[in-house]
Amino acid sequence: MVVPPDNDVIWARSLHHSHRGSPALVGVSLGVREGEILAVHGARGSGKTTLLRCLSGQLVPQEGEVWFNSTPVHTMPPLRRERLRRDRFGWIDPEPTLVPELRAWENVALPLLLCGASHRSARRTALEWMDRLDVGAAADKRPRVLVRAEQQRVAVARALVTTPSVLFADEPTATLHSADRAHVLRTVAAAARSHRMTMVLATHDADVAALADRVIVLADGRRAGSPQAAEAEGRAACSLSV
Repeated sequence: MVVPPDNDVIWARSLHHSHRGSPALVGVSLGVREGEILAVHGARGSGKTTLLRCLSGQLVPQEGEVWFNSTPVHTMPPLRRERLRRDRFGWIDPEPTLVPELRAWENVALPLLLCGASHRSARRTALEWMDRLDVGAAADKRPRVLVRAEQQRVAVARALVTTPSVLFADEPTATLHSADRAHVLRTVAAAARSHRMTMVLATHDADVAALADRVIVLADGRRAGSPQAAEAEGRAACSLSV
């Protein structure tokens, strides 16, 4: 077993995983530093979602290692991995997955309530994040009456409400129109930087990848050292220098 570098919050070595015999990850290794925004760029089907699920402990790789703050995630028992995801990680899906019976603010506050926060404190923090995402006016509405963009903003606020150590975002704006996409991405990136969150962002969109500090490219489940990778990294560097 190789000890991960001290300055990497998330570190993975030689990850392999298959779905029904079809390789999804083939020997992927990476490290993510504290406070860094890392974009995992690649076409649909390149293995991005599988990689994020392995890094976040949702999925145990069939081969390889995943570490969080020098603690092996890949050998944790299921309940401990579940607590890790609840207490230290945030997750944004491409599609908003909200509890239909709860009001919007209750959906956002749910992670805080599960961690033992008081009702008043959880509501206050949830409303603060909803306001930052311009969805505060929908706080008392049920998900079914919200449009898709509002539902996704609520889901994003829920992922941010605990200010997690690591935020995993899997195509977080794929279903949004360009104006909504830009606002949500700016808010998420600003929150990550202001709160020193580490962020791993999966995207097939080079413009989204350009928001990151660093870009890696996946192709057919492997890290690609291709002109596409160099171009994406170059765009990210140009974006940061503006």
